[in-house]
This record gives sequence, structure tokens and C-alpha cells, in this order.
Amino acid sequence: MDSYMLEWLVLMTKWAHLIVGIAWIGASFYFNWLEGHLERGKGDLTPGVAGDLWAVHGGGFYHVEKFEVAPAKLPELLHWFKWEAYFTLITGVALLVLVFYRAPSLYLVDSTVADISPQIALISAVGSIVGMWLIYDALCKTKLVENGLAFFALIFGLIALYALGAFHVLSAKAAFIHVGAVIGTIMVANVFFVIIPSQKKMVKAMQAGVPPDGDFGHRGFIRSLHNNYFTLPVLFIMIAAHYPIAFANEHVWLLLIMISLAGILIRHFFNLKNRGRKNFLFLVIPLFLIAFAVWFTAPKPTVAQANTEQVSFDAVYQVMQTHCIVCHAQKPTFPGFNAPPNGVSLASKADIEKYRDAIYAQAVASHAMPLGNVTHMTEAERALIGAWIKQYKPGAKP
Repeated sequence: MDSYMLEWLVLMTKWAHLIVGIAWIGASFYFNWLEGHLERGKGDLTPGVAGDLWAVHGGGFYHVEKFEVAPAKLPELLHWFKWEAYFTLITGVALLVLVFYRAPSLYLVDSTVADISPQIALISAVGSIVGMWLIYDALCKTKLVENGLAFFALIFGLIALYALGAFHVLSAKAAFIHVGAVIGTIMVANVFFVIIPSQKKMVKAMQAGVPPDGDFGHRGFIRSLHNNYFTLPVLFIMIAAHYPIAFANEHVWLLLIMISLAGILIRHFFNLKNRGRKNFLFLVIPLFLIAFAVWFTAPKPTVAQANTEQVSFDAVYQVMQTHCIVCHAQKPTFPGFNAPPNGVSLASKADIEKYRDAIYAQAVASHAMPLGNVTHMTEAERALIGAWIKQYKPGAKP
């Protein structure tokens, strides 16, 4: 496929992924809010109704009722919430294929992380997503799932171990994205394999004139609750994958775990708030976790001696020609690129000076560039670029 058309295909797929993801997570947030704000135990509730809620929105009034199990008779039209989740997974998988799996040697493999073949990297990436779902699902079928805190701590620990392993096998960005892919796949699989089937069994029981088994609803509720707590971590991964400061440092797995834990605690704060309980400790702790993660993973000087003598632009430009300009040029020579990534051309001194802060963030403070370190940029070369940027003075001669 022409690289120009491929970029458009990736862009449109990302847009679709964002749209359906917002629809799915928005519905999830709404129903969790609704569950927490139902007025229960009122004397004027219809028999069999657990609670109701009145709301005004967009110039109209709404009255919502939740049944203890099910109504005496089902309506002809019953709305389901599933396709948003399914298409989030479909578009997510499409992005993995278009961006990472299409060129695994470039996007999955980093020889400085693990000396593995593109085929092994691809098998590891796909296999780990499926394997993590199977492990999670098997654990959900044990009695431990009824102990909410202990079970979620176990699952969080498993995801932390997966993250640690992924960052020792795949390139930093690929590992980062695949932690999100694991969590997202678990969430969608919960909908497809448990939540929707449980709801279908309840509907079939109603249609057969048999009282629905409340256990089906309980199983779906547990998986839905897990999804609720997974939401903020997976959203963070979606946006942070565009920021090398988040994924391209030696302690990235720890940063990811701490910020994910912060997201879970923030979600817990709002879950409690929706039920009329406010505990601001669940907002304060995340702030400390995020602050510590940012401080602990801040970039450190790579080669201290590189700053001891003046660095010429000619030396820096030679490094840039070898490692950067093959992609970041108006007409890239690196296979698969039709235009400079993000529109950033580094072909001239003026260009390099203009983007020096971005270069420092991408190639010195982190190892995000070159992609997968495919050109084998050395630490000394990164330090050389960093020293020149630190010494840079506008208008100085090369």
C-alpha cells in the first residue's frame, strides 16, 4: 500500500477508535453514576423496583427506574450497550496491525532491549494479550473473585509483572501500548464473554416465563465493576503513548504502574462520591503517586564528560544525517515514509535549532528516537546532541 494512503488509513482508524471508545466509556461512566445516584427504599417506588432517579438534560426531563431483578414483562424494544465495546476492540486491533505488526522489525523490536527476531516479538506481543485474558478469566471463576480488594490487588499485580516483562522484550512504545492492549482486551472480553451473555440468559428466562437467575446479573456486575476500575489506566496509556517522556525511560514500567494505581484510586473516589461518600484521601494519594513517578523517572545526564568541551554543530549534523534525516526530511529515504513524521524536517541547521527541545526529549532524555533504535544510535552520540543543545546560543556560528 502507498505510504501516503497508509497514513490516512491509520489516521481514520485512530479517529474511529477514539469515537467508539468515547461512546463505550461514556456509557460506562453514565451507568456507574446512575447506579450510585438511584434513590432506593422510597415508599412510592413501584413493587419490584430497586430505585429510581429524576434528571433534566438538554431541555427535557427523564425518569429512570432500576428493577431489583427484572420487570414483570419485557418491553418490545430493549436497548443493549455492546457494539461500542466491540468496535473499540476491532479498531484497536486494526491499529496494532497497521502500526506495530505491519513492520515488527521497526516498531516492536529494539535490539538494545532484547536481541530477538521480529517473528518472536510478534508472537510474544499477540500471545501475551490472549494469555493475559485467559489467566484473568480463569481467576474470575474462583471464589477469590468475591473478595473484591484481594482479587483486584492480585490482578493489578499480574498486570504489573506483565508490564515489567514487556519492557524487557519489546521496544518501549510497543510495550507501553501492549499493556494498554492487554487491559483493553480484558475489558472488551468481559463484555463479550460474560456481561452480554449473562444479560441474554436473563432475557431468555423472561421470555420463557421463568424468573431470571440473579447469579447471572451478579457475574456481569463483577466484570463490569472491574472494567470501571480499568478505565482510567487504559485512557492514560492511550494518550501517553504520544509522549516519549511517559514511555522512553529505564523505569517506565514503574511509572506506568504508579500512574495506573493513581487512576484506579481516582476512579474509586468517584465511585464512592456517586454513593454519597467523599474520601479525599483517594485524590491526595494519586497526586503524590504521580508527583513521585514524574520525579523518579526524570531524565538523568547520560555521559557527564560530554559537557566538558564545546560541541560543534558540524559534529551534531553528522550524527543527525546518520540517524535522523533519513526519516525527517522533505523526501525521506527510509522505506515506508512518504513525508517527515509529524511534519518535522531536520534537513537544515535552522530546522534542527527550531526543534532542538523536541530532539532533546525524543533522542537524549529518552530513547524514543530513532524508532526501535534501528540505526543503532549510541549513548555517546545521544550525549553529543544533548551537550550541543545545552550549550546552544541563538545566533551562534557553527
